[in-house]
Amino acid sequence: MKYQIDTIPVWEALEHGGSCMLCTLQAKTEASEVERTLGASVMEPEVRVKTNEIGVCQKHQQMMFQFGNRLPHALMLDTHATQVMIKLEKISTLPTRGRDLDVNKIAAGLRALIDGCIVCQTIDAHMQRYIYTLIYLWKTDTKFQQTFGQSNGLCIPHAAALIEASEKQLKADKRREFVALCFELMQTSLSSDEADLQWFIQKFDYKNKELSWGNSKNAIERTVNRLRGYCLGELPFEKPKK
Repeated sequence: MKYQIDTIPVWEALEHGGSCMLCTLQAKTEASEVERTLGASVMEPEVRVKTNEIGVCQKHQQMMFQFGNRLPHALMLDTHATQVMIKLEKISTLPTRGRDLDVNKIAAGLRALIDGCIVCQTIDAHMQRYIYTLIYLWKTDTKFQQTFGQSNGLCIPHAAALIEASEKQLKADKRREFVALCFELMQTSLSSDEADLQWFIQKFDYKNKELSWGNSKNAIERTVNRLRGYCLGELPFEKPKK
C-alpha cells in the first residue's frame, strides 16, 4: 500500500471529526471530481470518450452548473448529446405497429441512455479504495483503531459498506469485533442525534421559548445525514483556501 496516496486522505477525514468520516471522504471526492471533469480533463480524449458514452447524472449536472464554469460544461454536453441523438435514432426504428410494438424494449433503451454517470463511477472507485484502506488501517494501526473507535460515528449506508467489505479483509474474530464497533458507533451517534431532534421539536412549545437550543439547531441535518448519508447542511470538509 502506498502510504501517502492511500492512507493520508483517510487519516485526514478521521481527524476532521465529522459525523461520518466516509461521508467526509465522499463529499470531498465528489467536489474534486466535479471540478476535475469541468477542468483540463474535459479535453482529454480518453475522458471525453467515456463522458460522451456514459454521460453525467442529474445530481452531478446540477453541481457542475452551480460550479459556474459554463464553457466546458457546454462542450461536454454538446458531444454527449450528439451521441444520445445517434442512439435515439436507433431506438426509434424499433417496430412501432401492431403486435410488434415492444414498449418495454423501447423504454429500456431510453433508460439505458440515462442510467450511467462518469462522475459516479469515478467516485465509487475512490470510495471502494478508501473503504479498503480504512479497514486495513483499523486492522494494522493501533492509533487509528483507537481514534476511529472514539470518532463521531458512521452513517448507516457507509456502515453497511464497511461491514460488507470486512468479510474479505478480516478474519472471523476481528470481523465480529469490527462489526460490533460499527454498530456501536452508529447507535451511539444516532441516539444523540435523536435526543437533539426531540429537543428541537420541544423548543417550538412556547413553554420552552426561553430555554437554550443546546446542540439541537442542526438536529434535522445530522439525523438525515446519519440515516441516509450526507445530503443536508454544511459541507463535511473544509474547502481549501484560494
